[in-house]
Amino acid sequence: MSVEQQLADFVCTLQARDVPADARRIVRLVTMAATGAALAGAGEDGIAALRELLRERGGAEQATSFVFGDRLPAASAAQLNGTMCRALDYCDAMAPGIHIGSSLIPAALAAAELAGGCSGAEFLAALAAGAELSSRFNLSEAQYDGFDPTGIAVVFAPTAAAARILKLTPRQTLHALALAFNRCGGSFQSNIDGSLAVRAVQGWVAETGVVCAQMAQRGFTGPQQFVTGLYGYGHLYGRGRLDARALAAGLGQDWRLLKMMFKQYPSCGATQGMTELVLQAVRELDLQPAQVQSVLVRQPPYSFKLVGQPWRIGENPRVDAQFSAQYCVANAVVRRSSALAHFRPEQIIDPQVQQLIPRVRIEGVAAMDARGHTAVDVVLHTTDGRVFERGLDIAPGFPGNDLSDAQQRARFDDCMAYAPRPLPPAQQRQFLEALQNLDQLDDARRLAALLVV
Repeated sequence: MSVEQQLADFVCTLQARDVPADARRIVRLVTMAATGAALAGAGEDGIAALRELLRERGGAEQATSFVFGDRLPAASAAQLNGTMCRALDYCDAMAPGIHIGSSLIPAALAAAELAGGCSGAEFLAALAAGAELSSRFNLSEAQYDGFDPTGIAVVFAPTAAAARILKLTPRQTLHALALAFNRCGGSFQSNIDGSLAVRAVQGWVAETGVVCAQMAQRGFTGPQQFVTGLYGYGHLYGRGRLDARALAAGLGQDWRLLKMMFKQYPSCGATQGMTELVLQAVRELDLQPAQVQSVLVRQPPYSFKLVGQPWRIGENPRVDAQFSAQYCVANAVVRRSSALAHFRPEQIIDPQVQQLIPRVRIEGVAAMDARGHTAVDVVLHTTDGRVFERGLDIAPGFPGNDLSDAQQRARFDDCMAYAPRPLPPAQQRQFLEALQNLDQLDDARRLAALLVV
């Protein structure tokens, strides 16, 4: 079979029992992270406007919006829910910047409702297949070269999951993935400029998954050599340096989705290590903001381009803060923690934080590429002459420095504490229990129902 056929066959034939325990755990954590972030993000900028637009557009009542319970066309529900999942940038991720779950989970749940039901075992297999495909389509920093990795590599995850849940044949699944290939896009300029397009891209990717599966189900075709063709994924995005055979090598045995990470702090992945080191300095030196004379942060060029720009407050302060190394460092010093509430606009303009930001300097250092994507060094000088200097190669939450189950639950709890309309405690317990026993659920649509407040 061709590489493309092998990928489609994997999506259609994977069984829940063949997903190993560590991969099952990742699937459950991805689902918890994305849905918790959606509940917390339901009141963020752009969500009300998008919801109004999608309700105004109308259409068949096929699937449910999280939190609000609107009945929308499946693609619209996936778009709204995906946008909510990414609104706080507190979902799962994978170096150098793809966010899979925030598109995968909304599309899969919308497809489950569109299909009239889906067993928990089938749902788990669909999520695992989708997450694995996008993990394999993930590229290097140089290959993305400014493209938004989520907009490029993640389109295959929700498409694969929707195709599996809608019971597409291998041929139809191949064409669904091929159609999704034609929807790859998005730029990291959205992040640098602090725009709402960051979360919009995530919603569009979720919508794409449902739409492409529906189109392929009805006989619409895409380029069958969407990976290996002259102008396929390998050429356009792999820059001619992608080994197409590696995309299908070891499917079902070598699980790339295990490389997923879960942020300990609610800001860009490129700020996780520096936040951790600054919090260590605050605790060990028992620092107050006035005692900090200067902070120097060094990081690899790719991360520096994403979060190292000079601090400014634009039209969307939360996004500006999430993608600002200077803000994240100053916030950690002033508040001695980093929580969702610290990225509210009124917290961002806190004079204590703003006064400290000019004392924080960020540098991009090419030699740090050899230490890995999340490498960071922090040098902090105090007004009384003390110096804190420490480096970190693997940031908290990344593979090799994984969060514990307790820390993962703490992330979900922070989302519930921040959410404008949190799930009642009993409903939280029901949702987490259903998620823990996902492969035993009679119908995965129960998850969607439990996410409506």
